[in-house]
Amino acid sequence: MNARAILAKLRHKQTPTRAELAWMAQGLADGAVSDAQAGAFAMGVCLNGLSDVGRVALTLAMRDSGRVLSWDLDGPVLDKHSTGGVGDCVSLLLAPALAACGAYVPMISGRGLGHTGGTLDKLEAIPGVTTQLTESQLKAVVGQVGCAIVGATTDIAPADRRLYAVRDVSSTVDSLDLITASILSKKLAAGLDGLVLDVKIGSGAFMKTVAEGQALAEALTKTANAAKCRTTAVISDMSQPLVPSLGNALEVAEVMRILTGSGRGPIVDVAAALGGVLLANAGLAQDVQEGADAVVHAIRKGYAAERFARMLSALGGPVNFVENWQRFLPEATVIRQVSAPHDGYVAKINGEVLGWAVVDLGGGRMKQEDRVNPAVGLSDVARLGTQVKRGQVLAVVHAVRSDQADRAAEAVLAAITLSGSRPKVPEQIIERIG
Repeated sequence: MNARAILAKLRHKQTPTRAELAWMAQGLADGAVSDAQAGAFAMGVCLNGLSDVGRVALTLAMRDSGRVLSWDLDGPVLDKHSTGGVGDCVSLLLAPALAACGAYVPMISGRGLGHTGGTLDKLEAIPGVTTQLTESQLKAVVGQVGCAIVGATTDIAPADRRLYAVRDVSSTVDSLDLITASILSKKLAAGLDGLVLDVKIGSGAFMKTVAEGQALAEALTKTANAAKCRTTAVISDMSQPLVPSLGNALEVAEVMRILTGSGRGPIVDVAAALGGVLLANAGLAQDVQEGADAVVHAIRKGYAAERFARMLSALGGPVNFVENWQRFLPEATVIRQVSAPHDGYVAKINGEVLGWAVVDLGGGRMKQEDRVNPAVGLSDVARLGTQVKRGQVLAVVHAVRSDQADRAAEAVLAAITLSGSRPKVPEQIIERIG
């Protein structure tokens, strides 16, 4: 085994063997593969692709480059992954709801990527919360509470950590094979019994079209199921933010309104669709509809809020956060309304533009070492199809400085298109695959 021979195979459009891909993954993890060879490997896969068998082999090899968790619990171990969107805080709602329905959820999540927010950044907007746990701490929290939303430890899929960094600087991010292996290697390392994938499409997502979403969903579900993890993908719409807020503390506030009974919205529909699939596949519900109803019931009756409170306490957060969440969330110093320039219907929302506006405010990272300001962002973003009058609020900017607020206001006006006729609003749930 050596990197040169494996790279030569890729150059000639041949899929390396399972043993060769396992060697490459281990070399990525332990440094035996150089940065130049890692970049060449990523480019070879990106340009020439792998077979279905090769994609499964690479995913499992990257999973096995580090620790693979095992569990001894009295219920199924389940998880969800989103391919990324704006105003997407489903994980904060779904993990405790699933725990209240009898599942165990070790949700290994990430930070903001590009214009999309990260679940860990949102959770850490709550004072005292830490998402970096050891394996023993993670198992203790999941066993006691039923759910834990945490970051990956350094020994979970280390080959992916190395290859991801190389892909980011070598223009090889856009590869179904590499995306699939990256997502699933970390999820499979969590020792799951079942997984649901929320594949977002639309202006606020990485995948813009239904065809792109279907291709990714097919690759993910085929690979995960071939790896013996029962997996279904749900394609959902991201032509507008899932909740009317973008920004870490602001999105936590939206979740808390729903958990405490004063909020509604399409985020509950998405959580129910994802949770229904998981509960049905795991045998905790007779079918998807019964599972979806159970998730909604857990949210509406406060059972999810109770699990969320226990999880926060176990992660170092305030013990009385759910009862007094308004007291704890940070607030921006500059609050500015963005008004509609003329009458019309909200016909189109460019979610990517809104997402980058939040990053510019300090709510995301331009560089890996950047610090995130949890208080900044956008709230009260007008929904698709809403009729507005001139001067009516399209969104509210939360900023640190006036110049940042000015730029964000310009971005909002550029991102929201008003027209004279009411548009057709897309269905929230588009398709289920797998």
